[in-house]
Amino acid sequence: MTQGPPRAEPSMRVLLVDDEENLRLALRTHLRKQGWDVVAAASVDEALAVMERDPAQYVVTDVRMPGGRSGMDLLAELRKRWPAAVVLVMSAYGSHDDALTAIKAGAQDYLTKPFAPADLAFTLRKAQEREALRRENRELRAALAREHRFDAMVARSEPMRGLFNTVARVAAFKTTVLINGETGVGKELIARSIHTRSPRAQRPFVAINCGAIPENLIESELFGHKRGAFTDASSDKRGLFEEAEGGTLFLDEIADLPITLQVKLLRVLQEGTFRRLGETADRKADVRVVAASAKDLAVEVKAGRFREDLFFRLNVLSVTVPPLRQRREDIPLLVDHFVTRFNERLGTSIQAVDPKAMQVLTEYAWPGNVRELEHAMERAMVLCEATVLTVADLDPRIREPADPVATELDKGSYSIKKTTRVIEEILIRRALEKTKGNRTRAAELLEISHRALLYKIKEFGIA
Repeated sequence: MTQGPPRAEPSMRVLLVDDEENLRLALRTHLRKQGWDVVAAASVDEALAVMERDPAQYVVTDVRMPGGRSGMDLLAELRKRWPAAVVLVMSAYGSHDDALTAIKAGAQDYLTKPFAPADLAFTLRKAQEREALRRENRELRAALAREHRFDAMVARSEPMRGLFNTVARVAAFKTTVLINGETGVGKELIARSIHTRSPRAQRPFVAINCGAIPENLIESELFGHKRGAFTDASSDKRGLFEEAEGGTLFLDEIADLPITLQVKLLRVLQEGTFRRLGETADRKADVRVVAASAKDLAVEVKAGRFREDLFFRLNVLSVTVPPLRQRREDIPLLVDHFVTRFNERLGTSIQAVDPKAMQVLTEYAWPGNVRELEHAMERAMVLCEATVLTVADLDPRIREPADPVATELDKGSYSIKKTTRVIEEILIRRALEKTKGNRTRAAELLEISHRALLYKIKEFGIA
Protein backbone atom coordinates (compact mmCIF):
# COMPACT_ATOMS: atom_id res chain seq x y z
CA MET A 1 0.00 0.00 0.00
CA THR A 2 1.41 3.37 -1.05
CA GLN A 3 1.82 5.84 1.81
CA GLY A 4 1.12 9.54 1.36
CA PRO A 5 3.67 12.26 1.97
CA PRO A 6 4.86 12.56 5.58
CA ARG A 7 2.75 14.80 7.75
CA ALA A 8 4.18 18.34 8.02
CA GLU A 9 5.28 19.81 11.32
CA PRO A 10 2.49 21.54 13.31
CA SER A 11 4.09 24.91 12.52
CA MET A 12 3.43 24.18 8.80
CA ARG A 13 -0.30 23.49 9.24
CA VAL A 14 -2.64 25.88 7.40
CA LEU A 15 -6.40 26.30 7.66
CA LEU A 16 -8.07 27.78 4.54
CA VAL A 17 -11.47 29.39 5.13
CA ASP A 18 -13.51 30.48 2.09
CA ASP A 19 -16.99 29.75 0.77
CA GLU A 20 -15.71 29.34 -2.83
CA GLU A 21 -15.02 25.64 -3.31
CA ASN A 22 -12.91 26.06 -6.46
CA LEU A 23 -10.63 28.58 -4.76
CA ARG A 24 -10.21 26.33 -1.73
CA LEU A 25 -9.30 23.38 -3.96
CA ALA A 26 -6.77 25.35 -6.04
CA LEU A 27 -5.05 26.88 -2.99
CA ARG A 28 -5.01 23.59 -1.08
CA THR A 29 -3.49 21.70 -4.00
CA HIS A 30 -0.73 24.26 -4.53
CA LEU A 31 0.16 24.61 -0.85
CA ARG A 32 0.36 20.86 -0.36
CA LYS A 33 2.87 20.67 -3.19
CA GLN A 34 4.89 23.30 -1.30
CA GLY A 35 5.01 21.05 1.78
CA TRP A 36 2.21 22.62 3.83
CA ASP A 37 -0.28 20.49 5.75
CA VAL A 38 -3.57 22.05 4.57
CA VAL A 39 -7.13 21.69 5.84
CA ALA A 40 -10.06 23.67 4.43
CA ALA A 41 -13.36 25.00 5.77
CA ALA A 42 -16.31 26.65 4.04
CA SER A 43 -17.62 28.71 6.98
CA VAL A 44 -16.64 30.25 10.31
CA ASP A 45 -18.40 27.52 12.30
CA GLU A 46 -16.63 24.80 10.31
CA ALA A 47 -13.29 26.56 10.79
CA LEU A 48 -13.77 26.78 14.56
CA ALA A 49 -14.64 23.08 14.67
CA VAL A 50 -11.39 22.30 12.82
CA MET A 51 -9.39 24.45 15.26
CA GLU A 52 -10.94 22.68 18.23
CA ARG A 53 -10.01 19.25 16.81
CA ASP A 54 -6.50 20.06 15.62
CA PRO A 55 -5.41 23.74 15.80
CA ALA A 56 -3.52 25.19 12.84
CA GLN A 57 -0.61 27.55 13.29
CA TYR A 58 -1.67 29.60 10.22
CA VAL A 59 -5.21 30.59 9.23
CA VAL A 60 -6.06 32.12 5.84
CA THR A 61 -9.62 33.45 5.75
CA ASP A 62 -11.82 35.51 3.49
CA VAL A 63 -13.18 38.65 5.14
CA ARG A 64 -16.70 38.47 3.73
CA MET A 65 -18.57 35.18 3.81
CA PRO A 66 -22.26 34.28 3.69
CA GLY A 67 -24.11 32.77 6.63
CA GLY A 68 -24.15 35.63 9.10
CA ARG A 69 -20.60 35.23 10.42
CA SER A 70 -17.66 36.88 8.67
CA GLY A 71 -13.93 36.48 8.65
CA MET A 72 -13.80 39.29 11.23
CA ASP A 73 -15.89 37.14 13.59
CA LEU A 74 -13.47 34.28 13.04
CA LEU A 75 -10.50 36.59 13.66
CA ALA A 76 -12.01 37.74 16.96
CA GLU A 77 -12.50 34.13 18.10
CA LEU A 78 -8.98 33.18 17.08
CA ARG A 79 -7.46 36.14 18.96
CA LYS A 80 -9.40 35.12 22.06
CA ARG A 81 -9.01 31.32 21.97
CA TRP A 82 -5.87 30.71 19.90
CA PRO A 83 -3.84 33.92 20.26
CA ALA A 84 -0.69 32.30 18.86
CA ALA A 85 -2.34 31.54 15.49
CA VAL A 86 -1.08 33.69 12.60
CA VAL A 87 -4.01 35.02 10.58
CA LEU A 88 -3.89 36.18 6.95
CA VAL A 89 -7.00 37.67 5.35
CA MET A 90 -8.24 37.65 1.77
CA SER A 91 -10.35 40.54 0.52
CA ALA A 92 -11.97 41.16 -2.83
CA TYR A 93 -10.69 43.97 -5.05
CA GLY A 94 -12.17 47.25 -3.89
CA SER A 95 -12.57 46.19 -0.23
CA HIS A 96 -9.22 47.56 0.94
CA ASP A 97 -10.84 49.02 4.07
CA ASP A 98 -11.91 45.53 5.19
CA ALA A 99 -8.33 44.33 4.99
CA LEU A 100 -7.01 47.31 7.00
CA THR A 101 -9.69 46.76 9.63
CA ALA A 102 -8.59 43.13 9.91
CA ILE A 103 -4.94 44.15 10.27
CA LYS A 104 -5.87 46.50 13.12
CA ALA A 105 -7.79 43.65 14.75
CA GLY A 106 -4.76 41.39 14.74
CA ALA A 107 -4.35 39.86 11.29
CA GLN A 108 -0.73 39.77 10.18
CA ASP A 109 -1.12 40.32 6.43
CA TYR A 110 -3.67 40.37 3.62
CA LEU A 111 -4.04 39.46 -0.05
CA THR A 112 -6.34 41.15 -2.54
CA LYS A 113 -8.44 38.84 -4.74
CA PRO A 114 -7.84 37.67 -7.37
CA PHE A 115 -4.36 36.34 -6.69
CA ALA A 116 -2.32 33.34 -7.84
CA PRO A 117 -1.79 30.38 -5.46
CA ALA A 118 1.95 31.14 -5.60
CA ASP A 119 1.21 34.58 -4.08
CA LEU A 120 -0.36 32.94 -1.05
CA ALA A 121 2.57 30.53 -0.68
CA PHE A 122 4.97 33.49 -0.79
CA THR A 123 2.92 35.42 1.81
CA LEU A 124 2.84 32.39 4.11
CA ARG A 125 6.61 31.98 3.84
CA LYS A 126 7.06 35.64 4.77
CA ALA A 127 4.74 35.17 7.75
CA GLN A 128 6.70 32.09 8.79
CA GLU A 129 9.98 34.03 8.64
CA ARG A 130 8.47 36.88 10.68
CA GLU A 131 7.23 34.39 13.27
CA ALA A 132 10.68 32.83 13.51
CA LEU A 133 12.22 36.28 14.02
CA ARG A 134 9.63 37.21 16.65
CA ARG A 135 10.18 33.92 18.44
CA GLU A 136 13.92 34.57 18.45
CA ASN A 137 13.34 38.10 19.79
CA ARG A 138 11.03 36.78 22.50
CA GLU A 139 13.65 34.22 23.52
CA LEU A 140 16.34 36.91 23.61
CA ARG A 141 14.13 39.19 25.72
CA ALA A 142 13.31 36.29 28.04
CA ALA A 143 17.03 35.50 28.39
CA LEU A 144 17.72 39.18 29.12
CA ALA A 145 14.95 39.24 31.73
CA ARG A 146 16.35 36.10 33.39
CA GLU A 147 19.80 37.65 33.46
CA HIS A 148 18.48 40.78 35.16
CA ARG A 149 15.84 39.10 37.34
CA PHE A 150 16.00 39.26 41.11
CA ASP A 151 13.19 37.19 42.59
CA ALA A 152 9.97 38.92 41.43
CA MET A 153 11.79 42.02 40.11
CA VAL A 154 13.65 42.85 36.91
CA ALA A 155 16.26 45.61 36.64
CA ARG A 156 19.65 46.24 35.11
CA SER A 157 20.38 49.80 36.30
CA GLU A 158 23.36 50.36 38.57
CA PRO A 159 21.27 51.66 41.53
CA MET A 160 19.03 48.57 41.46
CA ARG A 161 21.93 46.13 41.07
CA GLY A 162 23.51 47.72 44.14
CA LEU A 163 20.20 47.41 46.00
CA PHE A 164 19.87 43.72 45.05
CA ASN A 165 23.39 43.04 46.31
CA THR A 166 22.57 44.70 49.63
CA VAL A 167 19.34 42.73 49.99
CA ALA A 168 21.18 39.47 49.29
CA ARG A 169 23.69 40.32 52.05
CA VAL A 170 21.27 41.45 54.77
CA ALA A 171 18.69 38.70 54.18
CA ALA A 172 20.59 36.13 56.23
CA PHE A 173 20.49 38.22 59.42
CA LYS A 174 17.58 38.86 61.79
CA THR A 175 18.40 42.57 61.93
CA THR A 176 15.49 44.95 61.37
CA VAL A 177 15.55 46.58 57.95
CA LEU A 178 14.07 49.97 56.98
CA ILE A 179 13.13 50.36 53.31
CA ASN A 180 12.83 53.93 52.05
CA GLY A 181 11.28 54.97 48.76
CA GLU A 182 8.42 56.75 47.05
CA THR A 183 4.99 55.19 46.70
CA GLY A 184 4.91 52.54 44.00
CA VAL A 185 8.63 51.78 43.73
CA GLY A 186 8.24 48.21 44.98
CA LYS A 187 9.11 48.36 48.68
CA GLU A 188 7.00 45.29 49.48
CA LEU A 189 8.76 43.30 46.74
CA ILE A 190 12.08 44.16 48.39
CA ALA A 191 10.67 43.06 51.76
CA ARG A 192 9.50 39.77 50.25
CA SER A 193 12.94 39.19 48.75
CA ILE A 194 14.55 39.73 52.16
CA HIS A 195 12.15 37.15 53.60
CA THR A 196 12.52 34.66 50.71
CA ARG A 197 16.32 34.72 50.92
CA SER A 198 16.41 34.44 54.71
CA PRO A 199 16.47 31.33 56.93
CA ARG A 200 12.84 32.21 57.72
CA ALA A 201 11.66 31.61 54.14
CA GLN A 202 9.54 28.57 55.10
CA ARG A 203 7.70 30.54 57.78
CA PRO A 204 4.97 33.19 57.19
CA PHE A 205 5.45 36.56 55.53
CA VAL A 206 2.78 38.89 56.91
CA ALA A 207 2.23 42.44 55.62
CA ILE A 208 0.24 45.33 57.04
CA ASN A 209 -0.19 48.92 55.87
CA CYS A 210 -0.03 50.98 59.05
CA GLY A 211 -1.87 53.87 57.42
CA ALA A 212 -4.78 51.78 56.14
CA ILE A 213 -6.18 50.64 59.52
CA PRO A 214 -8.10 52.94 61.91
CA GLU A 215 -6.08 54.01 64.92
CA ASN A 216 -8.48 52.33 67.37
CA LEU A 217 -8.06 48.94 65.65
CA ILE A 218 -4.40 48.76 64.76
CA GLU A 219 -3.19 47.72 68.24
CA SER A 220 -5.54 44.75 68.16
CA GLU A 221 -4.38 43.91 64.62
CA LEU A 222 -0.73 43.92 65.63
CA PHE A 223 -0.84 42.34 69.07
CA GLY A 224 -4.24 40.63 69.28
CA HIS A 225 -6.74 40.84 72.11
CA LYS A 226 -8.38 38.84 74.85
CA ARG A 227 -12.11 38.19 74.85
CA GLY A 228 -13.87 41.08 76.60
CA ALA A 229 -10.92 43.47 76.21
CA PHE A 230 -13.31 45.95 74.56
CA THR A 231 -16.94 46.08 73.45
CA ASP A 232 -16.68 44.06 70.24
CA ALA A 233 -14.08 41.58 71.49
CA SER A 234 -16.37 38.53 71.55
CA SER A 235 -13.49 36.02 71.38
CA ASP A 236 -9.74 35.80 71.72
CA LYS A 237 -7.84 37.05 68.64
CA ARG A 238 -4.30 36.40 67.48
CA GLY A 239 -2.40 39.47 66.31
CA LEU A 240 -0.09 39.74 63.33
CA PHE A 241 2.99 39.23 65.50
CA GLU A 242 1.62 35.80 66.36
CA GLU A 243 0.59 35.12 62.76
CA ALA A 244 4.16 35.88 61.65
CA GLU A 245 5.80 33.74 64.36
CA GLY A 246 9.14 32.46 63.10
CA GLY A 247 8.80 34.52 59.93
CA THR A 248 8.75 38.15 58.83
CA LEU A 249 6.34 40.99 59.61
CA PHE A 250 6.34 43.79 57.04
CA LEU A 251 5.15 47.13 58.43
CA ASP A 252 4.45 49.33 55.42
CA GLU A 253 4.05 53.10 55.85
CA ILE A 254 5.52 52.86 59.35
CA ALA A 255 5.47 56.67 59.61
CA ASP A 256 1.68 56.48 59.97
CA LEU A 257 1.86 54.30 63.10
CA PRO A 258 0.32 56.22 66.03
CA ILE A 259 2.79 57.52 68.64
CA THR A 260 1.18 55.41 71.37
CA LEU A 261 1.84 52.23 69.41
CA GLN A 262 5.37 53.27 68.48
CA VAL A 263 6.30 52.75 72.15
CA LYS A 264 4.89 49.21 72.13
CA LEU A 265 6.58 48.36 68.84
CA LEU A 266 9.91 49.58 70.27
CA ARG A 267 9.42 47.22 73.24
CA VAL A 268 8.86 44.26 70.91
CA LEU A 269 11.99 45.10 68.92
CA GLN A 270 14.14 45.55 72.03
CA GLU A 271 12.82 42.77 74.29
CA GLY A 272 11.10 40.36 71.89
CA THR A 273 7.88 40.34 73.95
CA PHE A 274 4.39 41.83 73.66
CA ARG A 275 0.97 41.66 75.32
CA ARG A 276 -2.43 41.09 73.83
CA LEU A 277 -4.99 43.74 74.65
CA GLY A 278 -6.66 42.81 77.93
CA GLU A 279 -3.90 40.43 79.07
CA THR A 280 -1.30 40.91 81.82
CA ALA A 281 1.20 38.23 80.78
CA ASP A 282 3.89 38.79 78.16
CA ARG A 283 4.17 36.64 75.04
CA LYS A 284 7.41 35.98 73.22
CA ALA A 285 7.76 37.07 69.58
CA ASP A 286 10.29 35.43 67.29
CA VAL A 287 9.61 37.72 64.36
CA ARG A 288 11.85 39.66 62.01
CA VAL A 289 10.47 43.15 61.36
CA VAL A 290 10.96 44.87 58.03
CA ALA A 291 9.53 48.41 57.89
CA ALA A 292 9.00 50.75 54.96
CA SER A 293 8.16 54.41 54.54
CA ALA A 294 7.50 56.81 51.70
CA LYS A 295 8.06 59.66 54.15
CA ASP A 296 11.47 60.78 55.40
CA LEU A 297 11.48 59.46 58.97
CA ALA A 298 14.25 61.85 60.01
CA VAL A 299 11.94 64.73 59.04
CA GLU A 300 9.06 63.06 60.90
CA VAL A 301 11.26 62.81 64.01
CA LYS A 302 12.11 66.52 63.88
CA ALA A 303 8.40 67.33 63.49
CA GLY A 304 7.59 65.28 66.60
CA ARG A 305 5.46 62.76 64.69
CA PHE A 306 7.86 59.82 65.07
CA ARG A 307 9.85 58.65 68.07
CA GLU A 308 13.58 59.16 67.72
CA ASP A 309 14.44 55.98 69.66
CA LEU A 310 12.22 53.87 67.38
CA PHE A 311 13.74 55.52 64.31
CA PHE A 312 17.27 54.61 65.49
CA ARG A 313 16.11 51.04 66.23
CA LEU A 314 14.56 50.64 62.77
CA ASN A 315 17.38 52.39 60.94
CA VAL A 316 20.10 49.88 61.86
CA LEU A 317 20.04 48.64 58.27
CA SER A 318 18.33 50.89 55.73
CA VAL A 319 18.00 50.63 51.97
CA THR A 320 16.49 53.07 49.49
CA VAL A 321 14.58 52.03 46.38
CA PRO A 322 15.21 54.68 43.68
CA PRO A 323 12.23 56.11 41.78
CA LEU A 324 11.66 54.88 38.24
CA ARG A 325 12.57 58.25 36.69
CA GLN A 326 16.11 57.79 38.08
CA ARG A 327 16.56 54.38 36.44
CA ARG A 328 14.95 54.74 33.04
CA GLU A 329 17.09 51.99 31.51
CA ASP A 330 14.96 49.54 33.54
CA ILE A 331 11.74 50.62 31.80
CA PRO A 332 12.09 48.48 28.61
CA LEU A 333 12.78 45.42 30.79
CA LEU A 334 9.74 46.16 32.94
CA VAL A 335 7.57 46.74 29.85
CA ASP A 336 8.53 43.33 28.43
CA HIS A 337 7.93 41.79 31.86
CA PHE A 338 4.41 43.24 32.04
CA VAL A 339 3.62 42.26 28.42
CA THR A 340 4.45 38.64 29.24
CA ARG A 341 2.53 38.72 32.51
CA PHE A 342 -0.64 40.32 31.12
CA ASN A 343 -0.67 38.14 28.01
CA GLU A 344 -0.89 35.17 30.37
CA ARG A 345 -3.33 36.76 32.81
CA LEU A 346 -5.65 38.58 30.39
CA GLY A 347 -5.40 36.26 27.39
CA THR A 348 -4.12 39.10 25.19
CA SER A 349 -1.66 38.45 22.37
CA ILE A 350 0.60 41.50 22.28
CA GLN A 351 3.77 40.41 20.50
CA ALA A 352 5.74 43.65 20.54
CA VAL A 353 5.80 47.30 21.59
CA ASP A 354 6.30 49.84 18.81
CA PRO A 355 9.65 51.69 19.20
CA LYS A 356 7.88 55.07 19.36
CA ALA A 357 5.61 53.77 22.13
CA MET A 358 8.64 52.47 24.00
CA GLN A 359 10.29 55.89 23.67
CA VAL A 360 7.19 57.57 25.15
CA LEU A 361 7.14 55.08 28.02
CA THR A 362 10.85 55.62 28.68
CA GLU A 363 10.65 59.41 28.65
CA TYR A 364 7.55 59.74 30.87
CA ALA A 365 8.33 60.83 34.46
CA TRP A 366 6.24 58.08 36.20
CA PRO A 367 5.33 59.90 39.41
CA GLY A 368 3.56 56.70 40.51
CA ASN A 369 6.68 54.66 39.70
CA VAL A 370 6.55 50.94 38.81
CA ARG A 371 2.97 50.58 40.04
CA GLU A 372 1.84 53.32 37.66
CA LEU A 373 3.74 51.67 34.79
CA GLU A 374 2.09 48.33 35.58
CA HIS A 375 -1.40 49.86 35.52
CA ALA A 376 -0.61 51.80 32.34
CA MET A 377 0.54 48.62 30.57
CA GLU A 378 -2.55 46.70 31.65
CA ARG A 379 -4.82 49.47 30.34
CA ALA A 380 -2.94 49.74 27.04
CA MET A 381 -2.99 45.98 26.44
CA VAL A 382 -6.71 45.70 27.15
CA LEU A 383 -7.49 48.51 24.69
CA CYS A 384 -4.98 47.44 22.00
CA GLU A 385 -6.79 45.94 19.00
CA ALA A 386 -3.67 44.62 17.22
CA THR A 387 -0.68 42.51 18.19
CA VAL A 388 1.71 45.48 18.40
CA LEU A 389 1.17 48.09 21.10
CA THR A 390 1.45 51.62 19.68
CA VAL A 391 1.49 55.18 21.01
CA ALA A 392 -2.25 55.46 20.27
CA ASP A 393 -2.93 52.67 22.82
CA LEU A 394 -1.29 54.62 25.67
CA ASP A 395 -3.15 56.79 28.14
CA PRO A 396 -3.33 60.40 26.81
CA ARG A 397 -1.68 61.79 29.94
CA ILE A 398 1.33 59.56 29.23
CA ARG A 399 1.42 60.56 25.56
CA GLU A 400 1.19 64.23 26.58
CA PRO A 401 2.86 64.36 30.01
CA ALA A 402 2.37 67.28 32.34
CA ASP A 403 5.14 69.59 33.48
CA PRO A 404 7.24 67.43 35.88
CA VAL A 405 7.53 70.28 38.38
CA ALA A 406 3.74 70.66 38.38
CA THR A 407 3.47 66.88 38.81
CA GLU A 408 5.66 67.06 41.91
CA LEU A 409 3.41 69.79 43.33
CA ASP A 410 0.29 67.78 42.45
CA LYS A 411 1.68 64.95 44.58
CA GLY A 412 1.39 67.32 47.53
CA SER A 413 5.12 67.90 47.78
CA TYR A 414 6.30 71.44 48.45
CA SER A 415 9.83 70.35 49.20
CA ILE A 416 12.38 72.69 47.59
CA LYS A 417 14.90 69.84 47.76
CA LYS A 418 12.73 67.38 45.80
CA THR A 419 11.58 69.94 43.23
CA THR A 420 15.15 71.13 42.69
CA ARG A 421 16.19 67.53 41.99
CA VAL A 422 13.46 67.25 39.33
CA ILE A 423 14.66 70.45 37.64
CA GLU A 424 18.31 69.34 37.86
CA GLU A 425 17.52 66.04 36.13
CA ILE A 426 15.55 67.78 33.36
CA LEU A 427 18.41 70.23 32.67
CA ILE A 428 21.06 67.50 32.67
CA ARG A 429 19.08 65.29 30.29
CA ARG A 430 18.44 68.19 27.91
CA ALA A 431 22.08 69.26 27.98
CA LEU A 432 23.21 65.72 27.16
CA GLU A 433 20.67 65.51 24.34
CA LYS A 434 21.81 68.85 22.93
CA THR A 435 25.47 67.81 23.00
CA LYS A 436 24.68 64.28 21.75
CA GLY A 437 26.16 62.76 24.90
CA ASN A 438 29.31 64.92 25.04
CA ARG A 439 29.67 65.24 28.82
CA THR A 440 32.42 67.84 28.73
CA ARG A 441 30.33 70.16 26.55
CA ALA A 442 27.20 69.40 28.62
CA ALA A 443 29.04 70.40 31.80
CA GLU A 444 29.96 73.72 30.18
CA LEU A 445 26.31 74.37 29.22
CA LEU A 446 25.18 73.52 32.75
CA GLU A 447 27.98 75.65 34.24
CA ILE A 448 29.16 72.87 36.55
CA SER A 449 32.38 70.89 36.69
CA HIS A 450 32.81 67.72 34.64
CA ARG A 451 33.23 65.78 37.90
CA ALA A 452 29.99 67.20 39.29
CA LEU A 453 28.15 66.20 36.09
CA LEU A 454 29.46 62.62 36.31
CA TYR A 455 28.22 62.45 39.91
CA LYS A 456 24.78 63.74 38.92
CA ILE A 457 24.54 61.32 35.98
CA LYS A 458 25.20 58.45 38.38
CA GLU A 459 22.83 59.86 41.01
CA PHE A 460 19.92 60.18 38.56
CA GLY A 461 20.65 56.87 36.84
CA ILE A 462 21.00 58.50 33.42
CA ALA A 463 22.17 55.99 30.81
